[in-house]
Amino acid sequence: MSIIIPANSAAGGGGFDAANSVRFDDASSDYFRWNSAPSGNRQKFTWSAWFKRSSVGATQILASASYSGGDEGYLFLSGGGVLGWQSTNSGDGNLTTAKLFRDTSAWYHVVFSVDTTQGTATNRIKLYINGEQYTWDGNTTQPNQNQSLYWNVGGTYYPYIGRRNGGDYFDGYMAEIVQVNNAQLAADSFGEFDEDSGIWKPIDVSGLTFGDTGYYLNFQDSSALGNDVSGENHDWTSYNLAAIDQTTDTCTNNFATLNPLIPFGGTFSEGNLQHTRSSSGYRSAVSSIGAKTGKWYVEIKSPDDENMGVGVINGDNAAGLYMSGSEQFLGQHSYDAGYYFNGILYVGNSSQSGSWTSYTSNDIIGIALDADNGYVYFSKNGSFVNSGNPASGSSGTGGYALSGIGSSGTYFIGCSTGNNSEHYVNFGNPIFSISSGNADGDGFGNFEYAVPSGYFALCTKNLAENG
Repeated sequence: MSIIIPANSAAGGGGFDAANSVRFDDASSDYFRWNSAPSGNRQKFTWSAWFKRSSVGATQILASASYSGGDEGYLFLSGGGVLGWQSTNSGDGNLTTAKLFRDTSAWYHVVFSVDTTQGTATNRIKLYINGEQYTWDGNTTQPNQNQSLYWNVGGTYYPYIGRRNGGDYFDGYMAEIVQVNNAQLAADSFGEFDEDSGIWKPIDVSGLTFGDTGYYLNFQDSSALGNDVSGENHDWTSYNLAAIDQTTDTCTNNFATLNPLIPFGGTFSEGNLQHTRSSSGYRSAVSSIGAKTGKWYVEIKSPDDENMGVGVINGDNAAGLYMSGSEQFLGQHSYDAGYYFNGILYVGNSSQSGSWTSYTSNDIIGIALDADNGYVYFSKNGSFVNSGNPASGSSGTGGYALSGIGSSGTYFIGCSTGNNSEHYVNFGNPIFSISSGNADGDGFGNFEYAVPSGYFALCTKNLAENG
């Protein structure tokens, strides 16, 4: 089964571009509700969406509809990672996959295609994942013939995106959400296989006939994230979502986040861009995308005035670390380097020479990783410390030589958080307010300070061109 733009892929260029997604945080109870939904065809419809998970381990809802206080149907991801359809009405069917969807660095595409009037039971609810029809192989109970599902319901009850009536909030990103009424469509109505890479990618869906309860949410209006652009004007109301939750991390340009599947500890939230340590001791987090070559820029901010560290890890030399979960703070080991709030750069738990300026709460620390020449540079509020010059190339003026943690390998950008503190990491889609706004030289990312010349946001389109 094809994967849609995984974190380590350079695919995603050419053709239609999905400009925006919306970032859901389950701890904040983020969701959409269609407050004025009319009743539609409950026997024949198609729902399509692209999603990237931020966490696993708890049930999360992609979309649902409530018919009464206790009656609902929902498309869900289980705590174990299976994808399924469930309803409080046994006649509506009970369908799940055996395949697990647990990758928090990759985008997936799902098409939930329904026609309960079909005489052949297996044709009543079809599932497509990343362009290919998937045969339900977990629970396999299809709806009764001509069954009206708990979907497309109106009146005093609601369709939801990102939750069901009982909660189970989605945690992650969604893009290009489409519903077509009165038609059971296949995946090729929403996407195509890239002729060069073979990866499944979205197409322009604006020409579809959406129908009376159809809609198309592309999240391009940050002031009205639930704006329906299908022409049907079926707008959705957002709850606990704000303009900052509009992102450019999409199924056509996958951005790095922090990786919650590496067991270093701490709590991940806000689309894996916030890392929190709610007790004593340090815990670290690293990027979901690493770089062997190229030049990359990231900004990190903390509201706390201490216990903050940022840096890099050589993932090739630290392979055993990923399995053991033993990382406490960057700079304790021979394969990582950490620049700390007290103005010390640590490697192997030893301080390094140089003028590494201290920093405090709400300072923004920039990390410029030059994997081509083997140096990393740090800035404080836009000014590079230690007389750093990211454009100095092989001379590495004011940078730290990556040879100190391994002269070759895959380098991951990370942070260390300790003693009831937290980090906000901006790979190009900030979760904190940006007062200026700076993109890289290719026009990607949104940063507080100017991106050094020749450096880029860590995303798949840049990897394709500059990695």
